[in-house]
Amino acid sequence: MMNRFLVTLFCLSFIAPRLSGAADTDGNGPKLRIICFGAHPDDAEYKSGGTAALWAKQGHHVKFVSLTNGDIGHWQMAGGALAKRRTAESAVVAKRLGVTSQVLDIHDGELEPTLENRRTITRLIRQWKADIVIAHRPWDYHPDHRYAGVLVQDAAYMVTVPYFCPDTLPLEKNPVFLYSSDDFKRPYPFVADIAIAYDEVFDQKVDALMALESQTFEGGALGNAEIMAKAPPISLPELRRQWLSEIWQRRAGDEANRFRNALIRHYGKEKGPQVKYAEAFEICEYGRQPSDAELKLLFPF
Repeated sequence: MMNRFLVTLFCLSFIAPRLSGAADTDGNGPKLRIICFGAHPDDAEYKSGGTAALWAKQGHHVKFVSLTNGDIGHWQMAGGALAKRRTAESAVVAKRLGVTSQVLDIHDGELEPTLENRRTITRLIRQWKADIVIAHRPWDYHPDHRYAGVLVQDAAYMVTVPYFCPDTLPLEKNPVFLYSSDDFKRPYPFVADIAIAYDEVFDQKVDALMALESQTFEGGALGNAEIMAKAPPISLPELRRQWLSEIWQRRAGDEANRFRNALIRHYGKEKGPQVKYAEAFEICEYGRQPSDAELKLLFPF
C-alpha cells in the first residue's frame, strides 16, 4: 500500500506541473482544460457529453466547439434561422453539462482543411490552454467530420510552433490529442485506448441532450414528415425524455460492451464489468503520448 502511495505521489509531482491548468486550483489539485471539437452543433455533445460532465463535476474546464453552424442540418428549415437555433440548442446542452460552448460561423457541409481554418483551430486550442483536445477521426461518412479530424491533426503540431499564428502565445507543451469513437473500419477500426464510465451522470447527459430538439426529435438533415409524425409529441416532454433515455441506454450500453476490456483496464476487474454506460477515446498518433499513469490523471474518475 505504501509503495503504491509513493508511486502516485511521484506521478503527481512529475505530471501535474505539466498540465496547462496547473495554476488553476481549488485546493483539490490542478484543474484540467479540455477542448472538444465537433463538426456540427451536436457532435461533441453526443460523443463526449458524459465524460465532459464528469470533468465539470470535479471543477475541470471543458469547451465544446462546433466547426460549422449547422445551417443545413434540418429537412424543413435552413440558413441563418437554423444556425441560430442550433447554436442556442448547443448552448443549453453545455449549460446543463457545466461546460462552455462555441459555434463557428462556417456553413454546414462546407468545412475545408484550409490554412485559415488551421489557424483558427490552432488559436482556439492555444487560447483555451488545452491539456486535452478531442475530435473526430479523419475518416467518416460526413466530409465535415473528416475535415474536422484533419484540421485538428494539423493543429497538433502547430500549437507549439512560435511563429505560426504569432498573435497567440504558443503552448509550452503539446496537449494529448484524442479521437472520439466511431464504427468505421478503414483504414483501421477505432481502438479504445481509454473508456470512461458515465453511469453516475447518464441522466444528466440525457437531460442535456433534450435541448437538441432539431436533431433529436425532428430528424435533423435526413428527417421527413413521416419521422416527425412518429416522434414523441412536443407537448409531452416526459414521453420525449423516456424515448430519448431508452435510445441512449442502448447506445451507451453497446459502447460499454464493445469496449469492456478498456473499461476493465481503467477501472479494474471488480468495477469494469459493472459499467453500464461508456464513452471511449483513442490516442491520436500526433501530440503528446501519455503514459498509463498520466491517463489516470487526465481521466480522474
